[in-house]
Amino acid sequence: MDWAEICIHTTQEAVEIVSNLLHEAGSNGVVIEDQHDLENVWDTSFGEVYELNPDNYPLEGVYIKAYFPDDGTIEQTLIDIRAALQQLDDADIDFGEKTIRVSKINDENWSTAWKQYYKPIHVSNRIVIIPSWEQYTKRHADELIITLDPGMAFGTGTHETTILCIRAIEKYIERGYDVIDVGTGTGILSIVAVKLGANNVYAYDLDPVAIESAKANVDMNNVAPQVFVSKGNLLENVYKRVDLIIANILAPVVIQLVEHLPNTLNQNGRFIASGIIKNQQQAVEESLESAGLVIEEVMSKNDWVAIIARKEEDI
Repeated sequence: MDWAEICIHTTQEAVEIVSNLLHEAGSNGVVIEDQHDLENVWDTSFGEVYELNPDNYPLEGVYIKAYFPDDGTIEQTLIDIRAALQQLDDADIDFGEKTIRVSKINDENWSTAWKQYYKPIHVSNRIVIIPSWEQYTKRHADELIITLDPGMAFGTGTHETTILCIRAIEKYIERGYDVIDVGTGTGILSIVAVKLGANNVYAYDLDPVAIESAKANVDMNNVAPQVFVSKGNLLENVYKRVDLIIANILAPVVIQLVEHLPNTLNQNGRFIASGIIKNQQQAVEESLESAGLVIEEVMSKNDWVAIIARKEEDI
């Protein structure tokens, strides 16, 4: 079978929404080509240096590429995607040009073409994310290896929001913590939490594909006894209390779940929110403070921030 590559030119701010739109249209994953990768990836002390071709990257904004079977339904898929993009015009987000380009990929190249985008990445001195098909030898005995199959959901460890979230978890988690991972995607944050000492992690997602992907990755990393993956809409109908809540999701969604935090966090429990574009940082901070949480730290990478907040008083 041949495949069709659908490429949408959009903005950093719209990455998560457009990626989700393509996922809902039937893609099993997306590739994000961001010109910031050319400028910043190998300037960090943890990044790997890859031979990226500048010709593949936009001068401004982001290319988001998704892959669909070229089986006669691609024209209808394009119509559906264009209609969905049109509906997004009412959202308070800059989607940029929203131009769409379609390319054909023959079956011979398909099985390996998309894998070139995923290589081992050092998120910190300790944590390394390894695609399941890559070989890797530890640089030192203390490295924590996370093996991931990123083909079916979001959160591969390469996006700024995921990197920020992982670094925040590494800084603030303590051994024996109970954790909730809201919108788990591939399950990467749940796996990291257990590797760093969490006792139990409760991972929720609404998307059945993400749930299956998370379960597979949890099994691959031998943490299934401690990670409980299930269907859930944010923190609705969650009555347990935990020490740490993680949410790598869009700012408007973070604001939606804030009202549940006081009743879900233990005293001095923390909330790590990533997926927040810088111009939405203030709105998220205000919502957290109005719920009685104290902002402890803000981490940033390019146009994205992660906010760490603590609940000081019990209810």
